[in-house]
Amino acid sequence: VFLCMLAYYVEWHMRRRLAPLLFQDDDPAAARARRKAATKSTADGLPAHSFQTLLGDLATLALNQVVLPTEYQTAITVSTKPTPLQRQAFDLLGVNPNQTVPITVTG
Repeated sequence: VFLCMLAYYVEWHMRRRLAPLLFQDDDPAAARARRKAATKSTADGLPAHSFQTLLGDLATLALNQVVLPTEYQTAITVSTKPTPLQRQAFDLLGVNPNQTVPITVTG
């Protein structure tokens, strides 16, 4: 029960922060939600999403580990470049997807 409540709490906070990118109403005093639904885009011109489709889009960001065939078997971790939508979502969540990833040298 605790894990379910924790997951619901995290989702609730994520939905509040990601509201500008979602179809849900992020400004109750105005008709922005209806405008988003009609144009299927946000005020910034990015496509509007449901919470599930936005999470699916964010899931495409990946870390790839590349092992260079050298004497020391150098492994480098490279992240894919975030799309403008992913960049905005991570900004709204306060997450930096471009953090420096340490290079591991084995051998």
